Amino acid sequence: MAVPKKRISKAKKRIRKSIWKKKTIQIRLKAFSLGKSLLTGNLKSFFYKKK
Repeated sequence: MAVPKKRISKAKKRIRKSIWKKKTIQIRLKAFSLGKSLLTGNLKSFFYKKK
């Protein structure tokens, strides 16, 4: 027989959501800084050939 799953408490849901948001913020900041370094020409860890 099918048994319904237990509900996740609101506190656990908020904790998991905040962890996910922190990860996305870090990824966004890395991408932004990489794009900024590409535009300004201050490349240190990323190799890009200009034509």
